[in-house]
Amino acid sequence: MHGAWADASSWNAVAAALQSQGFTVLAPTNLLRGPATDAAYLSSFLAQRTTGPVVLAGHSYGGFVITNAALGGGDVRALVYVDAFIPDEGETTFGILDGSGSALAVPDPTTVLDLAGYPGAPEGDVEAFLKPDAVHSAFAQDLPSDERWLIAAGQRPITLSANTTPSVVAAWKTLPSWAVVGLEDRVIPPRTQRSMAERAGAKITDVSASHVSMVSQPQAAIDALLAAAAHVGG
Repeated sequence: MHGAWADASSWNAVAAALQSQGFTVLAPTNLLRGPATDAAYLSSFLAQRTTGPVVLAGHSYGGFVITNAALGGGDVRALVYVDAFIPDEGETTFGILDGSGSALAVPDPTTVLDLAGYPGAPEGDVEAFLKPDAVHSAFAQDLPSDERWLIAAGQRPITLSANTTPSVVAAWKTLPSWAVVGLEDRVIPPRTQRSMAERAGAKITDVSASHVSMVSQPQAAIDALLAAAAHVGG
């Protein structure tokens, strides 16, 4: 499950490696509308599109989604978090990032985000796009310039309400989990990632990479997924 300002292609390198080893890989769209809506969609997807044991992986805000969806559909046996939020009940993305030193935790969010209305939005809600400068300096700073510009151009926005809606279910309390922590992550700082991962009892791997480590240093995510699959006998 991809996160905000990304799409399923952010998993391409990881997916290709796993497919080459005979695994069935699915990378559904994250609606990026809010934990409840997005988790319900993912649970429905899992129930209809998977058979047998499932290892569920999430990047960034995708961690919120898999945490809330894992117990709702499909035979999910393990969770893998890559540069991701691992929320407990009642937590929000903005709440987790507050005081963390994240490049997004700034007094005026319009310094890093471009905001735009969208059809059917609840009153006061908007979509948030990362400014190109933020993509280059904080989101994907370890990728080549041309790849950063493609991310800025093709990013899928997340609603502001998705970042203020509390998590409801903490599937990591009942499922084994793995976490890849990007040591150069400026969106979810590594100390914040590690704190959440340790709370979840996750098996932690560090990687010297940005917030998009599965793009710039995919082997860490591949290894975590393989370890999770071996654990569940996949």
